[in-house]
Amino acid sequence: MSRSIREVRARYEAELMALPGVVSVGVGGGPDGTLVIVVGLDRPRPETVSRLPRTLEGYTVQAQVVGRIEAR
Repeated sequence: MSRSIREVRARYEAELMALPGVVSVGVGGGPDGTLVIVVGLDRPRPETVSRLPRTLEGYTVQAQVVGRIEAR
């Protein structure tokens, strides 16, 4: 049985968050409307993007610059 995208995100979240500049890992919509795993970056980081997998368990992984995230 295949995992849901939320289960896959949760399974790999700690590993992805350990990469330089990664501030979030979530689920979002891709350009074609399918669900993708979105890795949020604090700023453009080509070195981190090059280390991201293209897919995780069949789901596309997409990097997006979201800026720094601070608790209020």
